[in-house]
Amino acid sequence: MSQSLSSFADLLRSAKRSALHLEMRDVYTVESEAEGLQAWREGHRLDPADRESWWRPWLDLVQEVTGKGVAVRRARVVSEPVSEYIRYEHSFTFTNVAGGEEVRWLPRRNASDLALPGNDFWLFDGRIVQFNVFDGDGRWVHTDETEEPAVAQLCASAFAAVWERAVPHEKFTL
Repeated sequence: MSQSLSSFADLLRSAKRSALHLEMRDVYTVESEAEGLQAWREGHRLDPADRESWWRPWLDLVQEVTGKGVAVRRARVVSEPVSEYIRYEHSFTFTNVAGGEEVRWLPRRNASDLALPGNDFWLFDGRIVQFNVFDGDGRWVHTDETEEPAVAQLCASAFAAVWERAVPHEKFTL
């Protein structure tokens, strides 16, 4: 990993106005989610009323950042019908919202005329881009970071176009 979680947290904490995250994959193979995904397959669902059972350090970080007035927005471009992983992810996205993120979903068929970067990314304050590169099976490979203005502008435009068309989480049904 080219950037540790703590340095990502530092980068997020350094944001003054916004932290935008565009996700465009239908499958992410994340080791830390394997147990939760298996439990979900077996019928377990997180209980929104039992906050203590699902609250995690990521949500503390988001709450800290949004508490300073930073907008943390996540947009997901998804194929339909959605993959098993997206159904799983959708089932616990209420936790992201509880932490302070705004989350929207855009069916891929509604993104055909949008110019989108080749990789998922975070964009901090419209100037620092962090691309997350995954392999074909959804495993994280590495992270690339740039402050090149043209790249930041491309990502800002792409995110804005997706966000405008996307459906807020609470209205997006599978």
